[in-house]
Amino acid sequence: MFENLKHAFDKGVEYAFTTSEKIEKAAKEFAKENNLTKEEAKKLYDQWLKKSDEMKASLEKQIVELQKTTIKKMNLVTKEDYKVLEARIKKLEGTGKKPAKPARKSTPVKKAAIAK
Repeated sequence: MFENLKHAFDKGVEYAFTTSEKIEKAAKEFAKENNLTKEEAKKLYDQWLKKSDEMKASLEKQIVELQKTTIKKMNLVTKEDYKVLEARIKKLEGTGKKPAKPARKSTPVKKAAIAK
């Protein structure tokens, strides 16, 4: 029983990463071995292709969740967090405005001493 379950799981993962061409080839071989009609073979191909797409989407979702969990556990800053902090810093620094230059004090020009 366990071996059948393991085999089915392995096949499912294999189908998730199989191209449509490989699925088509496998469906044709299966149809030939089991004397399926063209309609039955087409239906089988469509089912396998749909399952493959569903498994890819499911695995991608699980991988993204695993990445998020890992990032959170590692206490890393996400891109979204970084952008929020960057915007706050720009606002606090007054970015976009040129800093005011201090006003220069006018100093009186000293007249040069006239030589005798």
